[in-house]
Amino acid sequence: MVVGIIKLELRIPGSRSLKAKRSVVKKVIERTRSRFNVSVAEVDKQDVYSLAVIGCAMAGSDQRYVNGALDKILDFVEGIAVADILSETVEIINL
Repeated sequence: MVVGIIKLELRIPGSRSLKAKRSVVKKVIERTRSRFNVSVAEVDKQDVYSLAVIGCAMAGSDQRYVNGALDKILDFVEGIAVADILSETVEIINL
């Protein structure tokens, strides 16, 4: 079994309230979850208006497939263009 994890730190331009931030984070999470059928959540910086940290996790049987899917998730979040990706961390765990 292979578990893939990606952590994305996002900058949300123009966000001046938690309500504005939540709408962007919700959009990223819902679209990613429905498109790729992965677990997605905001995992850090919940009280900072202009930053969000999103974590995605998936399990599979093939490392190449999991790694490719995580790359597609990164490209997808960039393509949504509602937030700038400041950093990404990818980890593949073979169990």
